[in-house]
Amino acid sequence: MLKVAIIGAGAISGAHIEAYLKFGDRCEIVAVSDIYQEKAQQLIERFNLSAKAVKEYKELLHEDIDLVSVCTPPYTHAPIAVDFLDAGKHVIVEKPMASSLEECDQMNEAAKRSGSILSVVAQNRFKPPMMKLKSVLDRDLIGKIVHAQVDSFWWRGHCYYDLWWRGTWEKEGGGCTLNHAVHHIDALLWMMGKPKELQSFMTNVSHDNAEVEDLSIAMLRYSDGALAQITSSVVHHGQEQQLIFQGSKARISAPWRVTASHSTANGFPEPNESLEEEIQSIYDRLPAVKHEGHAGQIDNVLTAIETGSPVLIDGVSGRDTLELIVGIYKSASLGEKVQFPISPKDPFYTRAGIQAQAVHFFEKKNTVENFPVSKITTGSDYKA
Repeated sequence: MLKVAIIGAGAISGAHIEAYLKFGDRCEIVAVSDIYQEKAQQLIERFNLSAKAVKEYKELLHEDIDLVSVCTPPYTHAPIAVDFLDAGKHVIVEKPMASSLEECDQMNEAAKRSGSILSVVAQNRFKPPMMKLKSVLDRDLIGKIVHAQVDSFWWRGHCYYDLWWRGTWEKEGGGCTLNHAVHHIDALLWMMGKPKELQSFMTNVSHDNAEVEDLSIAMLRYSDGALAQITSSVVHHGQEQQLIFQGSKARISAPWRVTASHSTANGFPEPNESLEEEIQSIYDRLPAVKHEGHAGQIDNVLTAIETGSPVLIDGVSGRDTLELIVGIYKSASLGEKVQFPISPKDPFYTRAGIQAQAVHFFEKKNTVENFPVSKITTGSDYKA
């Protein structure tokens, strides 16, 4: 029976706890830690856990704990993860992995040093339409990918950024690109690989209580000539989220849709029904994931601990996602094209460098310690 600790009792911690409780025969939550200890206790009572509430996570470093879920603000991810990895614990860390590439490297070095697992949350990979989309892409049925479109559309009210750690480059590390589109940027890299270069723009059009962006658009170029575009937003009503891949032979997407075209004699399109049917048949036959979302990822990590198998999303994958996001921030802040990889000598490699170089749209005016417990939205299920 693996023993688990939850570090951070904010909104997303409930998703982790609900996921762990699905595997009660394999793991047990024994501790919840938060700087507001009463929040940790409330979480324990809400889920009827046989766990203790602690204020300082360091109290747990040398206790009999196998795995921790880090659910704290982004600027704390690196020190907490490194401490637990060096203490021999396995770590699942919420997105984004960290606030800087320097911190990502520190976390990956700690995982290598300790031999423990470091997994970065990207729960969208464990949703059936995403897993199936990846599987279809890997079969090369749509031909060479020539264009990808990522729409990470969310909506958040003005008061969203009143929470004490949100809306600043220092503590949140960025706006919607880092903390919302991270899901879809991870999926793009998983499915299409890393680009050669990008150019981007960002703005803040609706949240004058935040330093960070609430809207960004990035244009990516790949080594083979393919292009991709990413829109990251917390100003889009309806919160539609999608990934579309245009291949030389067909178009597929999440939410799922397949369209294929033939060329007529004059170059205009006509449906390629046989290819559409072939792709649809493969998609329909692919198995659904056994556990979705956070439960899927936690099952993946538990299995890795139990069997020694690799995790689907490790620290290297988490770093790749952050590198692309840092590139978006650098390009939009400096007004220049960014090429990859980003060097450790680059000012945007460190958290201090990002804070100094990134555009500050507004200054944070209002601050609240905590919001009351309420429903949150965690993204699309990508079902048509």
